Amino acid sequence: MDIAIALAAALLFALGSVLQQKAGLDAPDATAGSSSGLLLRMARQPIWLAGIAADALGFVGQAVALTIGRLAVVQPILATAMVFALPLGHRLTAQRVTRSDVGAAVLVTAALVAFLTIADPSGGRDDAPLGDWLVLGAVVAGVSVPLTLASLRARPAIKATLLGIVTGILFGVSAALTKAVGDAITTDVIGVLADWHLYALIAVGYISMTFNQLALTTGVLAPALAASMALDPITSVVIATTMLEESLHEDAAGIAATLAALAAMIAGMAILARTSGGKAASKPGSGTALGSAPLTAPADG
Repeated sequence: MDIAIALAAALLFALGSVLQQKAGLDAPDATAGSSSGLLLRMARQPIWLAGIAADALGFVGQAVALTIGRLAVVQPILATAMVFALPLGHRLTAQRVTRSDVGAAVLVTAALVAFLTIADPSGGRDDAPLGDWLVLGAVVAGVSVPLTLASLRARPAIKATLLGIVTGILFGVSAALTKAVGDAITTDVIGVLADWHLYALIAVGYISMTFNQLALTTGVLAPALAASMALDPITSVVIATTMLEESLHEDAAGIAATLAALAAMIAGMAILARTSGGKAASKPGSGTALGSAPLTAPADG
């Protein structure tokens, strides 16, 4: 059940991404100005709001899947949003789907099936002690702050990559917090309002959305997409197998095969990101190139 719900969430995230991309193509001026008010300016576009609504429904599905499933399984499944985005992007924003895109989509799907089959997940817990969360926060800050500072003076391609890495890491942390909040809701719906996990999730979620938009607004879309989509499942698997004590396999050969399947899936996503970022997809009836408008990656965090 958790796998089916996660796939549905991935489809909704893909729809949200394409609608937000279309909003950027329809009104590129909305991305002009300071980054602090970027999301507020985009919120004036009905199509962007529809994309956010799809993302919100996807988040609900993600939360349910994480509550009943395992973080190390659900987050990699959400990577299929890149695959679902292909036909949706072709339909709504006239993006061309090449043989390379199809091949990469097949690779991602096959690798995901292999990952789920080989991983054989077991054990795990829904939450971790506060001390573990504080250590995670310190590590994330220790990595994210220097990368953000380095991006300030970096050329566009490097800036997109650095901000994409931060985005992916934050998506992974958001997923872990979502799992904790989902478990708290099943225990005490009212009590969750006094749970720090909820407010941490809101804060990390908003920050990750902002970083995501900033990374993609650089105009160099491929590295931003590849970095964020790769670091999300990697971060999630690391958190799951350390903080949440999830076990993906019992023996060394199984672990190696599981990691190989995950690596193949990430490679497929990188190919999709590269081709999506490089092609001159345009809004039907206009000459607006994709490279000049913000593309929002699946916000599966």
